Amino acid sequence: MFKQPSKPRAAALVLAGLLSACGPTGSTPASSDAAVDAEAAAQPVSEAAVTALLAPFEGPYGGVPAFDKVEVAAFEPAMTRAIAAGLEELEIIAAQDAAPDFENTIAALERQGSLVERVGVYYGIWTSNLSSPEVREVEPRIDAMLADYFSAKYMNQGLFGRIETIWQDKETLATLSDEQQRLVWDYYTDFVRAGAALDEETRAQVASLTTELSGRFASFSANMLHDEQAYVTWLTEDQLSGLPENVVAAAASAARERDREGAYAILNTRSSMDPFLTFSDERDLREAVWRTYYSRGDNGDEYDNNGLIADILRLRQERARLQGYENFATYALEKRVAQEPDRAMDLLMQVWPAAVARVEEEVADMQAVADAEGAGITIAPWDYRYYAEKVRKAKYDLDSNEVKQYLELDNLVDGMFWMAGQLYGFTFEPAQDVPVFHEDVRVWQVLQDGAHQGLFYFDPYARTGKRSGAWMNGYNSQSTFDGPVKVMVSNNSNFIKPDGDDPVLISWDDAETLFHEFGHALHGLLSDVTYPSQAGTAVARDYVEFPSQVHENWLMTPEVLNRFALHYETGEPIPQDLVDRIGQAGTFNQGFATTEYLASALMDMKLHTLDDGASVDARAFEQETLTALGMPQELPMRHRLPHFSHVFSSDGYAAGYYAYLWSDTYGADAWAAFADAEGGAYDPVVAGRFVDHILSVGNSIDPVEGYRAFRGRDVDTTALMRQRGFPTGSAD
Repeated sequence: MFKQPSKPRAAALVLAGLLSACGPTGSTPASSDAAVDAEAAAQPVSEAAVTALLAPFEGPYGGVPAFDKVEVAAFEPAMTRAIAAGLEELEIIAAQDAAPDFENTIAALERQGSLVERVGVYYGIWTSNLSSPEVREVEPRIDAMLADYFSAKYMNQGLFGRIETIWQDKETLATLSDEQQRLVWDYYTDFVRAGAALDEETRAQVASLTTELSGRFASFSANMLHDEQAYVTWLTEDQLSGLPENVVAAAASAARERDREGAYAILNTRSSMDPFLTFSDERDLREAVWRTYYSRGDNGDEYDNNGLIADILRLRQERARLQGYENFATYALEKRVAQEPDRAMDLLMQVWPAAVARVEEEVADMQAVADAEGAGITIAPWDYRYYAEKVRKAKYDLDSNEVKQYLELDNLVDGMFWMAGQLYGFTFEPAQDVPVFHEDVRVWQVLQDGAHQGLFYFDPYARTGKRSGAWMNGYNSQSTFDGPVKVMVSNNSNFIKPDGDDPVLISWDDAETLFHEFGHALHGLLSDVTYPSQAGTAVARDYVEFPSQVHENWLMTPEVLNRFALHYETGEPIPQDLVDRIGQAGTFNQGFATTEYLASALMDMKLHTLDDGASVDARAFEQETLTALGMPQELPMRHRLPHFSHVFSSDGYAAGYYAYLWSDTYGADAWAAFADAEGGAYDPVVAGRFVDHILSVGNSIDPVEGYRAFRGRDVDTTALMRQRGFPTGSAD
């Protein structure tokens, strides 16, 4: 559950320091893409297709992306032209004779690079949502081009000299607004972090390392995508015991897509793996699916990621040292709210003992159920979800399939929109004549007090070539300094597309994720800043998840449940008894959820505070670290290193996976303000403060100050521990 910026913006954040013949047991590899790659590479490209990617957004609602005119073959030539234009713009800013000031340098940089951003919208969507052999063939080259471009930008000495002059003139700086002063600080700090203040030889080394890293990132991602698509666990009808109808239907649909009518396919993705492990009565198959999934990137073949991990760690460490930092983690956290690796580690370790202790309790409960059934087993990782579901039913009489009957996707989307209306005055109307990048995508116009506020795109279904998980994209950034620019945002999910008009019923966890990602979208839609680089979700990595964590909570409010959690056949609202059981089960399995996450977060931070990342054997380090932490044997870390895309497909979350817990700490504490408000969860005063100090300000103010203004104090961990059902250490 994380926000994914467009490719060029992501590259900028990275460089600026912000942001086998046989496979695993039970699986068969797919055919090679080599012939398709060769054919794709030979496809011609029209001038019209290139121009379409470069052209300003036109059409209704002030202009929209021309998704109906995209040709993959145009990505590379379009990006080549966009980068050339961007570099020319940089040289004009750097070489001007006028003395540097805010308008001719900082504001000019806010306008610079629009073509790269525009082409990047299309490119980012195709690599994330519509990846194909043709896309993957050009991806390494375009990523390398972008790395070189941003390196050239942030290493430009003439440009840096102008920014430095503005930053050091404190008297003139004091005449700027607070928003402008923060923007100057942002640019100055980003250029310094990228290496602009280094000598020429060192700058060249940093740029070379960054380019090398971009290639490693692309290879890691390509290997991951291969292992997610190449391995399928095939089932026959007599192997479906325990699986709910919707899981069976999804498996049948996945098999039909692969020309295996009458068979059933469990794909190597979380959305396919998770329900199978939860419900399948076939323990041998559960183990096969588990091993297939958790061995992604770790199969000892040409798609193995372990060697790439060592390369990436070495390159990061070399670059951080050249830039004057002790290690990559110190570099990565400099501009984040945590600021220092030790502070992030302290938070993780505050929660770790309670989470592990809860796992022991959960395993004991599951083992008791297995023993009572005469299963004759000891709980293993592929048993955890299955027996957790049995414990859930026994303890709370809560059947997740019963809950699903009331969680119909379209109704919940309406519920999200209603929530946004109550809190922020938004209404959502189907948009007309807006091109989309896939037939599954729907678009709404967002209005606030009757005025156009932006567009919301929703891409709900899984498909071949779409990366797993759920995320938010921004197609443009809100700003006012060259006239008002409205926002276009998208939410992207991986629900299984139904056959015909069948309803899409989702789990409670998926419903929470739906509201979470919508929180990111609202963060973008409510942005009200002057400069685009400070808009919406352009905040520190360990702060960006916080507003969306808060928005998960409105799903559970009676106002939403009574109106939108309706039985898909009868239309009756979800019974209060079932709601109560969901609430009582709210802290259930938190040992599993928190421990699997914390293990990955701790691993990430420990890797990036090593003295010598070049010597890392990823497999050995993973095992040794988990042993030292006392990791329970009954569950894995959420993301094993060979498929830890957050950390090894870009620099975005490297030494930053802790940010989810950091943000969740803020989220729990902020939700307590709503829960305790006189007007309840929809209190207009608290909602107004949330908009004024959190959602609308983006990165135009210090986030710590913004939170303090919203809450009246600094954040603390009490609400988080209480929310997860862990001891708080206080009398309550």
